[in-house]
Amino acid sequence: MSRTVTLVLLDSAGRPLGALPPLRVPEPWWQEVHSIVAAVRQRHGLEIAVLRLLDADRPAPPGGHVRYLAQVVDAPAVPLEPAVDALGVPLEPAAVDLAPHPLRQRWAEAGGPARSVAWATGELTRLGRRVTAVAQQRTWNLSAIWRLDTDQGPTWLKQLPPFARHEPAVLAFPGELINGPVVLAADGEGRMLLADVPGEDRYGAGEGERAAIAAGHHAVQLRACGVVGELVAAGVPDLRGARLADWIREMLAGHDVSAAAGLLDGLDHRLRQVADCGLPDTLVHGDLHPGNVRGDDRHRTVIDWADSFVGHPAFDILRLTEDVDADAAARLVDAWARRWRTDVPGSDPHRAVDLLRPVAPLRQAAVYAMFLAAIEPAEHPYHAHDVPAASARAAAVAGP
Repeated sequence: MSRTVTLVLLDSAGRPLGALPPLRVPEPWWQEVHSIVAAVRQRHGLEIAVLRLLDADRPAPPGGHVRYLAQVVDAPAVPLEPAVDALGVPLEPAAVDLAPHPLRQRWAEAGGPARSVAWATGELTRLGRRVTAVAQQRTWNLSAIWRLDTDQGPTWLKQLPPFARHEPAVLAFPGELINGPVVLAADGEGRMLLADVPGEDRYGAGEGERAAIAAGHHAVQLRACGVVGELVAAGVPDLRGARLADWIREMLAGHDVSAAAGLLDGLDHRLRQVADCGLPDTLVHGDLHPGNVRGDDRHRTVIDWADSFVGHPAFDILRLTEDVDADAAARLVDAWARRWRTDVPGSDPHRAVDLLRPVAPLRQAAVYAMFLAAIEPAEHPYHAHDVPAASARAAAVAGP
């Protein structure tokens, strides 16, 4: 599966120039833009920054025909016809709504990518690193990512929306709490500059590698048990106990989650039962799957802590075992439970996992609802179908 892409271009002043002819890129996922930038450079000799999704010919990703708004780097800020002549590329008139929106992310505005790259370049200069190349990698409502090559190796610029701005605080938490990417700089407004993490994303990891990921993560969560107050003070969302139930209900208000009505009605009682299992609250990654682990067979780094929160440790083992067969999942959970029973004598990790199994997709439905509440409508196709799908999974796991 691939994508067909149409780009509506803006000049340096943010005024529309027109649309490039459609082009095909290999990645079907709408947020991936590095191949779009490269294709426009190769085909038209233009340097562009993709700003945001405009619309698509299907209700949700992946694939299809997708329109984006993009800005030409250093395009002349002159009327349309001279600009087209100066660019030397065929452009078609294109209707586009450029009205501001209160939920638009700063990197999705005209000039936003340039400002972020300028900030990162300045920070790298301050650190004694000379930038040799910049490549936009991804842009959507959850983040914008660039790779900045320097004379001392690659670095990464990540820009986050307000609901995820605690990530640099987690990564840079004192005492080497987690094994995550090194933060080189952060501006406190969502931008952070990260050192490169060698290796590959571990998509497709088998049971053995997932077991190693779980064992390493247990050490992190054990350390974090003693600093949950400090983590919350640093801005990490507090979803302990009853707060989780309140937050789920608040996020899902206004969504049709009737399929999970029974689970929601009994959520407070269920979470009290979870607390009786005796496991401590800790730092939860929130999306611990192998694709958020980078490295090789010997060295691994857990990346992308933007969904992290303070809460129950079982949520991460449930996420890590989602897409493996039942026997492998049971073995991974058994090993996880043995570690917790050793470190917290008298606890009942297995019962906690069983009780939280339907709550995990329900929490995920609430996460998607949070995304939808915080992003402009043009970006809703990324997540609109996720809320009912996740709540239906929760209801199916909970049973009658």
